[in-house]
Amino acid sequence: MSTNKKVTFIITRQDNPESQPYEEKFILDYRPNMNVISALMEIRRNPVNAEGKKTTPVNWDMNCLEEVCGACSMVINGTPRQSCTALIDQLEQPIRLAPMNTFPVVRDLIVDRSRMFDSLKRIKAWIPIDGTYDLGPGPRMPERKRQWAYELSKCMTCGVCLEACPNVNSKSNFIGPAFLSLVRLYNAHPTGAMNKDERLEALMDDGGISNCGNSQNCVEVCPKGIPLTTSIAAMNRATNIQMFKNFFGSDTMVE
Repeated sequence: MSTNKKVTFIITRQDNPESQPYEEKFILDYRPNMNVISALMEIRRNPVNAEGKKTTPVNWDMNCLEEVCGACSMVINGTPRQSCTALIDQLEQPIRLAPMNTFPVVRDLIVDRSRMFDSLKRIKAWIPIDGTYDLGPGPRMPERKRQWAYELSKCMTCGVCLEACPNVNSKSNFIGPAFLSLVRLYNAHPTGAMNKDERLEALMDDGGISNCGNSQNCVEVCPKGIPLTTSIAAMNRATNIQMFKNFFGSDTMVE
């Protein structure tokens, strides 16, 4: 390990939701196996910028540090990703950190992802169970179906796919790629299928699947490798079928 090796960070900061963003540079001593989170922890312990001036600690979100919770999403060198798995040795310097601009900034690298949780409510992203008593074992899924459903269930609502999608912006109310895929997941569940029509109707409303421009940026950046574009195609087909069922009417609620 070279004691002279340094790591340079340029961090986009913002003191509060109403203030203007600004950049601040930090220079840290290099350590083997550093990731972005460990660097931010070092800055928090000793908040001194590259000019040697004492500053306020940088604020960011984190939780599991194992790429499971999705809390530490940010834009690193122009790419939205998880900072816990962003290794310093694999990043070009200076390393630029910025908040995801799809969401309102709370402070520094912390953003308000309320829109994502509102979207979960909109698509009824849960399996309805009537009562708190023991209902016994639930219906079984064929193994082949369970395997691909498991891949979809890896979504951690990190917001990275929304950040990468050009159709999610201030001029659009597009629900975003993650929720198109989650509708597919919950509609595939034997019990969740009871609300299948309601979820598809949500995707057919304003801001739903018709707002998807098929840029395919989402599948490129998803940290879990979820086949988002496959799900979008499946939901295009499902909503078209639902549209015809709504039009002809007689068997709208009958499979």
